[in-house]
Amino acid sequence: MTIKLGVVMDPISAIDVEQDSTMAMLLEAEKRGWQLYYMEQKDLFIKDSVPMARMRKLSVFVEQEQWFELTEAEEVALSSLNVILMRKDPPVDLEYIYATHILELAEAAGALVLNRPQSLRDANEKLFAAWFPECCPPTVVAKDAALLQDFIQTHKKVVLKPLHGMGGMGVFQVEAGDLNSNVIIETLTQNGSCFIMAQKFIPEIKAGDKRILMINGEPIPYAVARIAAQGELRANLHAGGSWRTQPLTKRDREICAKVGPVLRAKGLWFVGLDVIGGYLTEINVTSPTCIREVMAATEVDPAKLLLDFIAKELK
Repeated sequence: MTIKLGVVMDPISAIDVEQDSTMAMLLEAEKRGWQLYYMEQKDLFIKDSVPMARMRKLSVFVEQEQWFELTEAEEVALSSLNVILMRKDPPVDLEYIYATHILELAEAAGALVLNRPQSLRDANEKLFAAWFPECCPPTVVAKDAALLQDFIQTHKKVVLKPLHGMGGMGVFQVEAGDLNSNVIIETLTQNGSCFIMAQKFIPEIKAGDKRILMINGEPIPYAVARIAAQGELRANLHAGGSWRTQPLTKRDREICAKVGPVLRAKGLWFVGLDVIGGYLTEINVTSPTCIREVMAATEVDPAKLLLDFIAKELK
């Protein structure tokens, strides 16, 4: 049986082809002879209760100048696919939520959807870490300025961030006595109308914000430590950070052992844990990256391991 794999992603024409993790997955699928189908979120729709999409057959290539080819779009039932990768980047806004409802119908019709649509709705990438308090730094989630200011005064140096962002977007470091703290809180909470997260600043960030990839609840044995550029708070590669791979520590494995069974139970089969100084800070479930970095620096190929898992699930 030829496996039909669909991918929902941001425009493939705009990706960083050398670094993109979705591209690594697609190249591995192409190598296996799987048939690839391309969709953007706007291509999904429901017709007479049937989940469908305007999808195009996709071919991908290692070449950097022309890394993909697409056929003309056809309206096809999502149930015709064996597996669908939901790889649309945040924000997880209402349109994203609606897309997961369409994909959940496809799941009910027999397609394997990674990650499980209901769990994509349930597991906010910032808030989900609260399920594992023994792994997390001191944290407050609130929209009330007084609560947030009290947290700043207690911990002296904190990081404030929105709940819906990615790639370090909207992240601020604030210290007690900072005259800008009120306006930062007002801006991030939109004058008290939006929840945000405050976490105690972890000085070990200097050694890197580690990304640990999890496949079916089990960790890849190497973390990608993302290190902030000079004069920059954010270690995200999108924000200009550098990176290095390193074996998982004992503490890393303890965190993975706590989180892994929950990920597996929820159908969160491909996930990226963010760990700083022995603390779990985020659980990335929408479109985790760093496959290419692991592949470049180690003998491990996360894309191959992920597709091995998919092939086993489809049997």
